[in-house]
Amino acid sequence: QVQLAESGGGLVQPGGSLRLTCAASGSIFRIYAMGWYRQAPGKQRELVASITSDGTTNTADSVKGRFTISRDNAKNKVSLQMNSLKPEDTAVYYCNADIRGSGYVRRDYWGQGTQVTVSS
Repeated sequence: QVQLAESGGGLVQPGGSLRLTCAASGSIFRIYAMGWYRQAPGKQRELVASITSDGTTNTADSVKGRFTISRDNAKNKVSLQMNSLKPEDTAVYYCNADIRGSGYVRRDYWGQGTQVTVSS
């Protein structure tokens, strides 16, 4: 059984910063790409940023220059540093990971989501 646990969401004023962290645990053989998605009310879930196991990143244009994704392979963690936050960044943020479990089955896993609200 594999689980993703997110932390770090909350309420922040425009221009502020937050750091989201996601830790994968359980029967893991290998983790491939990890990433963050977000879903605002009434909108589709969208990719925010992703990172491969060798550190190659992909960042959405809407957050480029403000958000930075990183990962710690030794600890099975991925983080999203969010700076210069805007009200339009308000959404539920979900951690995603492409994982091969100990049974050698490879699939996508999702965290439960963490709310980020940017408001004055």
